[in-house]
Amino acid sequence: MSKQYFIRQFSSSIRNYSSAKLNSSQIQYGPLSKAQQAFLDRIIRVDQAGELGANYIYMGQYFVLSSKYPHLKPVLKHMWDQEIHHHNTFNRLQVEKRVRPSLLTPLWKLGAIGMGMGTALISKEAAMACTVAVETVIGNHYNQQLRILMNQYNVDLINKETGEKVEKDDLESVKLNTSPELAELKNNISTFRDEELEHLDTAIEHDAEKAVPYILLTEGIKLICKGAIWSAERV
Repeated sequence: MSKQYFIRQFSSSIRNYSSAKLNSSQIQYGPLSKAQQAFLDRIIRVDQAGELGANYIYMGQYFVLSSKYPHLKPVLKHMWDQEIHHHNTFNRLQVEKRVRPSLLTPLWKLGAIGMGMGTALISKEAAMACTVAVETVIGNHYNQQLRILMNQYNVDLINKETGEKVEKDDLESVKLNTSPELAELKNNISTFRDEELEHLDTAIEHDAEKAVPYILLTEGIKLICKGAIWSAERV
């Protein structure tokens, strides 16, 4: 075979190698900035506190309403089970990432179970209005977190073999743009957000808007929830 043939074969191999897409085992993710890491810690701290609160609110509602309104028992239990899962997920992340819990955790427990039982004792409709208010605030809060995670967490991608920066077009999958840990966090928040909004819809279907006084009750609880979020992020 001619010399030119081997040159063409070698050149073709080089082109094929250079055009090969990189997979997850071939790249590593650059470090987060201090601000990015601090925000992730705040997410875990406040979401753990928020889901703890939701867990105890539904606990209080279930304790009062499940015997008085047997037809609501499976509905309340389904929502409560989801909140338990949300709470357990952020408990796990808190331990894994060594994020300190909010110092006001005992207060969240007492306040949340009091809110759940208190509104349930007023009426079924008041308990559902409480759910509407809480889930509206939580849903909006999760949306804000997702916007920041989507737009402000771009890090350098590094080729493990060469140490050179990798362009996104060089990856075999667009999912590799984000580290597995960050992708899992975003997926959890997105899923939990959707489930919280499902609870909101369920509460409206069960006469939340018939609570008296609906506007005063929901707006007051929203204000309390927003204050709790602000405090849990910082204390």
